[in-house]
Amino acid sequence: MSEPSAKVSAPSQGKATVKRAAKLGVSALVIMNIVAVVSLRGLPAEATYGISSAFYYLFAAIVFLIPVSLIAAELAAMFPFQQGGMFRWVGEAFGKKLGFLAIWLQWVESTIWYPTVLTFGTVSLAFIGMDMATDSALASNKIYTIVVMLAIYWIATLITLKGMGWVGKVTKVGGIVGTIAPVILLVVLAIIYLCTGGQIQMNLHGSFWPDFSDFNNIVLACSIFLFYAGMEMSGIHVREIKNPTRNYPKAVFIGAIITVLIFIVGTYSLGIVIPAKDINLVQSLLVGFDNYFAFLHVKWLSPVIAICLAFGVLAGVLTWVAGPSKGVFAVGRAGYLPPFFQKTNKAGVQKNILFVQGGIVTILAFIMILMPSVQSFYQIMSQLTVVLYLIAYLLMFAAAIYLRYSMKNARRPFRIGSKGNWLIWIVGGVGFLGSLLAFVFSFLPTNSINMGSHAVWFSVLIGGVVLFVVLPFIILKFKKASWLMPGNEFVPFHWDKDPKSVAALEAAQKEFDKEQAEE
Repeated sequence: MSEPSAKVSAPSQGKATVKRAAKLGVSALVIMNIVAVVSLRGLPAEATYGISSAFYYLFAAIVFLIPVSLIAAELAAMFPFQQGGMFRWVGEAFGKKLGFLAIWLQWVESTIWYPTVLTFGTVSLAFIGMDMATDSALASNKIYTIVVMLAIYWIATLITLKGMGWVGKVTKVGGIVGTIAPVILLVVLAIIYLCTGGQIQMNLHGSFWPDFSDFNNIVLACSIFLFYAGMEMSGIHVREIKNPTRNYPKAVFIGAIITVLIFIVGTYSLGIVIPAKDINLVQSLLVGFDNYFAFLHVKWLSPVIAICLAFGVLAGVLTWVAGPSKGVFAVGRAGYLPPFFQKTNKAGVQKNILFVQGGIVTILAFIMILMPSVQSFYQIMSQLTVVLYLIAYLLMFAAAIYLRYSMKNARRPFRIGSKGNWLIWIVGGVGFLGSLLAFVFSFLPTNSINMGSHAVWFSVLIGGVVLFVVLPFIILKFKKASWLMPGNEFVPFHWDKDPKSVAALEAAQKEFDKEQAEE
């Protein structure tokens, strides 16, 4: 692909400045992937399906999670020293514009995602009381939800502004306390409940195969795709991974297996104690814990687990606040965003991007007032994040296949299929078609949740997609040469044949090879 040289990475005198800090091993990467992907907030949505929920998890794993994991592993290993994540992968195949669109959608999706996960956090804090009726009413209150939601988000932003040291400490503790430990506890409680004569609320006589004639099931089931989203996120940190060509694919696969197991056993553990008809998408996880604690006469633990889950939400938000925004910042410094978005504070944190991001989240929070209920707001925001992220994934799957032909001689330390391209066509094709199917069905309104008017549903989803897809092209239309920050270290695309860019790319490759030989 021939495009004008961006000259975004040619270090002075063509000398590479690629210095990776080899700090992350397999175990660290596995934990990062699990914490980034796994969120307990989605368990109630699938618990309504009973036994068939396992089908949806496994189906989504086959047509989405496994393809994403395999494709991300090949692409990350293929570009082990070139930063940018999706921007790099899609940009190498289809050029700067579509690469920018991919990373842009990843950032926008995460920004819209914050209110949904924060809604879950506010509900968790609402259940620190000891009266179920009062707690449930508070959790459904819009004003309470908005205030607490924004408080958690801006606390996360302030921590991020202090630097990655603070983020790392909080996310590590929060991930264990608020995500991993609660799901283990949920499974243990379910086992104790069953062994001590507890009545099973899940319909065990139901079919493993879902009712495909019910479009409501299809619409809600499509949201499970986003449960698995983010497995490729660690690709942004590929230059900070020890032996990325070997460790990244291994960590992705281990993380994927553990993720599927967590979702299946967690959903079943929740469905055992709550009848499907009584499940609320934003409250039922806390209700499930409360029912287990009441059965075991330890209700005093309910406020404790509520606080733990809220802390887990804070950790999850921190992970994503510091992730996609960093990717956009790196791309912006390569000359794709105005200087305003390239400014940092004393800690080197992308402060203006974070403030703009916070403004968007604040506006979205107040949109909740227009929705019939907190639950309806949660569902429509979740669906918008699904459709936006799926566009980025469609580009990623297509890019992986295209690169097999445009860069057929490139080094691929991890390769899908030892010979030929038939297997990547199957893997990438299944992922592409699965994502496309989920994308289409995500626009269909569900009748199981009161959304008010279908016009609101379609307006938010269609209008949101059009707006956020068009915006990056408008930005690039007005792109100026003065936006390029001098001295940035963005390694050039392979198709950039400018002599300085070619020299910089070759130097970066040699530096990386030297580092690998020393490890």
